[in-house]
Amino acid sequence: MIRIITDFDGPIMDVSERYYRVYRFCLDTVQHPGQPLTILSKPQFWQLKRSQVPERQIGLMSGLDESQAEQFAQLRRQTVHTLPYLKYDTPVAGAIATLERLQNQSQIDLVVMTLRRVRELQDAFDRYDLARFFASDRRYCLSNDYVKTTDVQDKPLLMQQALAELIPVSQTWMIGDTEADIIAAKTHGIQIIAVLCGIRDRTQLLQYQPDWIVNNLSEATDLALQLSHGAVLG
Repeated sequence: MIRIITDFDGPIMDVSERYYRVYRFCLDTVQHPGQPLTILSKPQFWQLKRSQVPERQIGLMSGLDESQAEQFAQLRRQTVHTLPYLKYDTPVAGAIATLERLQNQSQIDLVVMTLRRVRELQDAFDRYDLARFFASDRRYCLSNDYVKTTDVQDKPLLMQQALAELIPVSQTWMIGDTEADIIAAKTHGIQIIAVLCGIRDRTQLLQYQPDWIVNNLSEATDLALQLSHGAVLG
């Protein structure tokens, strides 16, 4: 049995539209009347996000002053994961087809591991009929009242919980798009495949030394199966 643990946002869900909508909302909120701004296009904004340019810096680049940029960054943090904006997330191209192929492979145990809260994960599951891919005991996320610390602290704890509860298998793989995924996997001795379809670019991912970097979930699962059994998804 091969276990594939995949992050949700990035490998499965494209969050770029949500993040861009929140960027525009925050700019509109802190802008002074008549203040000229340099509004970034979505591709410009997303490139900055993927290269981890700080929120405050993005605000300054958009024409805000120092005080406004601080407000902008704070408002962004308060807003970006709220339910009204989650509706802008959409499945990454090819992700659902990949999950369907995995579901038909009897030797694969499919697990989702995300720092979304229960209600946030359920919202996407309901919107895109994704619950069918993950049994209820194969969903690892944060409780609705969980007090978050940082992603790189919370994700390894979630991994620890999963490994304590799930039955042992011959091979376990983690697929993710951030440093939190890489650190969680490495902390627990799991092979990690990073994907480029999420919120970090190759340069950022390389700093944390994932075992492999590929383009998307489909390539990641193909690689995991090849390396585990010499088998390729049919």
